[in-house]
Amino acid sequence: MSPFTLPEVRWASAALLLFLVALPLQLTGTPAWAWGPLYAVVYGAGGWEPGWAGLRALREKTLDVDLLMVVAALGAAAVGQILDGALLIVIFATSGALEAVATHRTEQAVRGLLDLAPERATRIAADGSEELVDAVALQVGDTILVRPGERIAADGQVIGGASDVDQATITGEPLPVAKNAGDEVFAGTLNGIGALTVRVDRAAADTVVSRIVAMVEEASATKAKTQLFIEKVEQRYSIGMVAATLLLFAVPLLAGAAFQASLLRAMTFMIVASPCAVVLATMPPLLASMANAGRHGVLVKSAVVMEHLGTTTRIAFDKTGTLTEGRPRLAEITALPGSGYDEKQILALAASAENLSEHPLARAVVTAAKDAGLELSHAEDFAAAPGRGVSALIEGRRVEVGSPAYLLAATTSAATTNTATTNTVTAMQESGQTATVVRIDGTPVGLLGIADRVRPAAARTVARITALTGTAPIVLTGDNAPAARRLAAEVGITDVRAGLLPEDKVSAVREWEAAGERVLLVGDGVNDAPALAAAHTGVAMGRAGSDLALDTADAVVMRDDLATVPAAIALSRGARRVVVANLAIAGAIIAGLVTWDLAGTLPLPLGVLGHEGSTVVVGLNGLRLLRKSVWEKALSAGTAA
Repeated sequence: MSPFTLPEVRWASAALLLFLVALPLQLTGTPAWAWGPLYAVVYGAGGWEPGWAGLRALREKTLDVDLLMVVAALGAAAVGQILDGALLIVIFATSGALEAVATHRTEQAVRGLLDLAPERATRIAADGSEELVDAVALQVGDTILVRPGERIAADGQVIGGASDVDQATITGEPLPVAKNAGDEVFAGTLNGIGALTVRVDRAAADTVVSRIVAMVEEASATKAKTQLFIEKVEQRYSIGMVAATLLLFAVPLLAGAAFQASLLRAMTFMIVASPCAVVLATMPPLLASMANAGRHGVLVKSAVVMEHLGTTTRIAFDKTGTLTEGRPRLAEITALPGSGYDEKQILALAASAENLSEHPLARAVVTAAKDAGLELSHAEDFAAAPGRGVSALIEGRRVEVGSPAYLLAATTSAATTNTATTNTVTAMQESGQTATVVRIDGTPVGLLGIADRVRPAAARTVARITALTGTAPIVLTGDNAPAARRLAAEVGITDVRAGLLPEDKVSAVREWEAAGERVLLVGDGVNDAPALAAAHTGVAMGRAGSDLALDTADAVVMRDDLATVPAAIALSRGARRVVVANLAIAGAIIAGLVTWDLAGTLPLPLGVLGHEGSTVVVGLNGLRLLRKSVWEKALSAGTAA
């Protein structure tokens, strides 16, 4: 279902469109009969939903800003300020529509997550026969067959076969993981070129992917209760304003004052005390900051999020696809002593053998060879073994590229399998690289180190965040500890939590928030979605991010430029400072006008002029955050206007 089918969006769109038609007609001096009815429809289209919500709240003995806004808009219209009331209605309706769209998209993404796990599975009966059954019908203890290229239908343990499984959706690991008998596999992960026999260990409702769905829904529901600062005091303000208006009308009337004079004075009070200027003190700076950030590659989904960004006290990063690019690349080539081959020859032969493979490691080797301008030779008698590697005849030589555990142990030349080679493999692995052996005619000739590359701006971003928040960022990752520590050290992070499942990331976020921290989490994968939802603010990487991460997050870095994360925080802090200044201006003018009205006789036109003047002042002060220089200052210095 498209977001434009949502009633909040339809009504808000209609109100905005009619407002944009009526406004130029009024400003150009067109007779009121031409634009007056249009404004009336604006009031109806944009105001009926918040008005109805306010009445429902009133039935529950609460008075909220929804009803107050509608009453203030109607009051403005009653004294001839139709434009101001319509503008207030449009702002309020648009804000509600944006919140409805964000909620809708998250719900759609959560439902789409369930599509990761296949609906059907091949179950192996006791007599060895195969039957196709619904995945939800699988029971603990059942045995299923997972063919090459299929998604695994249940969480379980491998009891037969060998393959490489891409489980980035669950653990965030950048490379497929070799699976053999005894290894754990997860529903929704993608099997490689081997066939696996899996014993089901969890029912469909208890799989990791099902728990991700539940955690995202729970965290999103909890987070939906957050509000802007001004909304947190709306109850008291609303009650106070309504009570004061009624008293200002009733008391003089009971004391013998004329009805019309009492009504006019009360109406003047309602106008000057109405929250129009207060709302415009808050929303334009936040909306202007959102627009400015959006122009520079950061999509902030609501004014609440824009406000929350500036309150961040601790930032946590996912590793793969966030601090790194999420794509394996050839990082190192080592020619073994006495092999007779140099690095270019080793790379060309390895890439020629890997050219027919679809494995991510193979693609990294082939890409490196092509980038180096090497010519690849035709491969014959190609074969691939899950968890071991590939083998092919290249120009009459048997070239094998694969796992050190297999190719070094099976080598026919003990002389070349020496301690130095083993030490080189170990050093590569400890540095976070995946070590791959190249063997020619049974003799190891070289080693390839393949690793995920750190984003260029990662180290600079970490330094700026540390300076901005006063606290160093943290790495939360499902990847293995050695790779995570190496990456963290490279970008300047010392606090690393590795080997985490999605629920572990959520637990870490909630632990910090229980201690009073306001956590901003940056991630990209399905496995990050629950923590993105649970965090005070979740930020997703736009290009690398999964659909669920993009829809669950509160903000999206569209160009995957990490440097924009601290800039957005700085921009939010600047917006919050402008909001405080605007509230002070609006509050001072409202207080002055109210005092005048209570202590003397404030002429209605003068009250309207003062009220509208304050609205214009705070509105223009907020809109200055649209300037390009504000973003440049936030990006370079970590502070905004």
